[in-house]
Amino acid sequence: MTDQKPLHFVTLLGSLRRGSYNAAIARALPALAPEGVTIAALGSVGDLPLYNADVQAEGFPLPVRAMAEAIAKADGVIIVTPEYNYSVPGVLKNALDWLSRLPAPPLTGKPAAIQTGSPGLIGGARAQYHLRQTLVFLDAFVLNKPEVMVSQVMTKVDPASNELTDQGTRDFIAGQLRAFATFARRWAVA
Repeated sequence: MTDQKPLHFVTLLGSLRRGSYNAAIARALPALAPEGVTIAALGSVGDLPLYNADVQAEGFPLPVRAMAEAIAKADGVIIVTPEYNYSVPGVLKNALDWLSRLPAPPLTGKPAAIQTGSPGLIGGARAQYHLRQTLVFLDAFVLNKPEVMVSQVMTKVDPASNELTDQGTRDFIAGQLRAFATFARRWAVA
């Protein structure tokens, strides 16, 4: 049955900070995934050089090609990112810029989900909306709801282990992952 097809998602993390709250969210995803869904992390966006058309002309760097290949093989991408200055971090935008330049851009036609965590009260909403604009250009199919915007994220992550411990947040994210699995299976049939 199509709705029983196993799915494999990858996470694209928009943070480099060792103690990143968004990294804690991303690390929690495999345990929160519904039955039949696996989730694995992509390489770090910090491994990609700054986008430069001159570098591209010499050939796409190995970290860009490896990330693109992993995305192309996946059934969907979950982007987990903080909000910087009302938008997405530059390192995430840089990764998306590289991925968009490939001959076969891996996000084209790919189901995508977005999750943000922020110390503020609106949980990274502005970053999500800017990211959605970029993903429209990249022709990704973004899950609209439920939206995961973890406000006051520092109260939901254990400071000693840097793990997402707030059960309500974990349950809500698990719900989004179930919805994303249904969404991705629908696009696989289309």
